[in-house]
Amino acid sequence: MRFAVDDLWLGHRLGPVVLEQVDGVLRPVAFGRTAVQRAGVPKLPGVLMPGLVDRHVHLGLVNAAALARTAVVEVHDLGWVPSIAGSWKADPPTGVLIKIAGPFLTAVGGYPADRAWAPPGSVRELAVPSDGVRAVEEAAAYGHDLIKVVLHSGAALLDDATMDAVVRTAHRHELPVGVHAEGRGQARRAFEAGADILVHVPWTESLPDDLLQAMAGSMTWTSTFAIHPDADRETALDNAGRFIRLGGQLHYGTDMGNDMHGGATPAGPRPDEITALGRAGLAGDALLESLTSPPGDHLRTVAAVYAPLPVPNDGDEAAVWMTRARRLVGALQEGAIA
Repeated sequence: MRFAVDDLWLGHRLGPVVLEQVDGVLRPVAFGRTAVQRAGVPKLPGVLMPGLVDRHVHLGLVNAAALARTAVVEVHDLGWVPSIAGSWKADPPTGVLIKIAGPFLTAVGGYPADRAWAPPGSVRELAVPSDGVRAVEEAAAYGHDLIKVVLHSGAALLDDATMDAVVRTAHRHELPVGVHAEGRGQARRAFEAGADILVHVPWTESLPDDLLQAMAGSMTWTSTFAIHPDADRETALDNAGRFIRLGGQLHYGTDMGNDMHGGATPAGPRPDEITALGRAGLAGDALLESLTSPPGDHLRTVAAVYAPLPVPNDGDEAAVWMTRARRLVGALQEGAIA
């Protein structure tokens, strides 16, 4: 089928477009207002773009089914019971793409082994490097998408040799390593071990510019600003702003379901998280890239969302846009553009 939209964003704004859907993939086939008028195809009013990708969630702590009618089209579950997380990936309860890390890898007695919200099996405690190798080998065998490591100075910490063994084994299997780095020096440890992702922007200390410059060349960060109280949030925003200016890549993530300072984060777009990305210095295409996965010259139908609003340019506009956006598959199922 073919239909038109008022505007399309695929990494950059393309304006009015005629789209063709074939086998679940949308491709632009004509551009410009005149071409749309001449095509004589049904039209979906508004802007179409890739949906939200939340790169830090805990689906076991939310009503995952509530995501199905939101603009969230992909989530990365960063710590849960492997058998349960694997079932989510195979048969998503959310109608979204789910990537999984399996269990938290931590030291014996380390965070979050002592947390009531972490069920048995969601935390794997590593005593020696061989434990780390074994944990990653099993994750690779079960088809996990990434490895989650905890360096939380409020509890027992992994030693350098075990941390290095985890990263080295993960990279051998082409699995990225994401680290929860909390406490002085832990973000640096994650970087020096070769980790790929900080799953929270560092909030417990201000990082020096030379470290940020080095991190910008090899790591990505995930935001999670909104879970923090004001002082910690300001530290995180300052770190993120300097990281971005030095060329670092910052992605949207909410820690959905797990607020470290009390309460539960909502299931769906989090407006204050999106607004915070703008405060950190992202705007325009760079902001939208941090919220989505720009797909190149085509877009999977299930990953497309639309809203009757202009393409957002700043954090405030993007927060409203993503809150009002709906999935294209819903419009197709309801016959809105058929």
